[in-house]
Amino acid sequence: MISVSPLVAGFARFRAQHIARGDVVYRQLVENGQQPKILIVGCCDSRVDPALIFDCEPGDLFVIRNVANLVPPNETEDRGYHGTSAALEYGVCNLAVQHIIVLGHAHCGGIKALMEDGGSSAHSYMDEWVKLVDEARLSVARDCAEASAEQRSRECEKRAILVSLQNLLTFPWIKRRVAAGSLQLHGWYFEIESGLLLAYNDDTACFEAL
Repeated sequence: MISVSPLVAGFARFRAQHIARGDVVYRQLVENGQQPKILIVGCCDSRVDPALIFDCEPGDLFVIRNVANLVPPNETEDRGYHGTSAALEYGVCNLAVQHIIVLGHAHCGGIKALMEDGGSSAHSYMDEWVKLVDEARLSVARDCAEASAEQRSRECEKRAILVSLQNLLTFPWIKRRVAAGSLQLHGWYFEIESGLLLAYNDDTACFEAL
């Protein structure tokens, strides 16, 4: 078993650089609170840390991470635990973010599980979760039947982003702000192997390199 001591050492370096020296950024974040204008729904995957990918400073991003960067649809039932929805509500209604980016990526383990068994494993939290975008899997099976398994997975990763964008608009406080022009929604896709960042273009209905 590996040791967690590198994390402790890393924290010591962080503290020496940002806290002990009275770092201006952190001092302002304490005094003024967080005021991020961009919210990112990203994946738990350790290879796709949004702050690292976009070279951001502390306080720049409000980040929600879950398996396969999914947004569930708005649910009005009081029962259940709605962590992603609660974080969206806080980011939009309390922090007044101006952009929401659903950030997908290549080689996503959650989408791989969905593609391999349709999220049908019994008693699996993850499989139940990824079924939120089963619409993407079914559309890939219909439209890309001749493609390889690898190609179908890459396509499903992208189509899952579109399902999440649709689900964002089921929240009334998001839909109102989008209609008013105070909030913009984006679907981005990170190709790990090539290092390319793609954005969905509504006009062409394609993901295009930024």
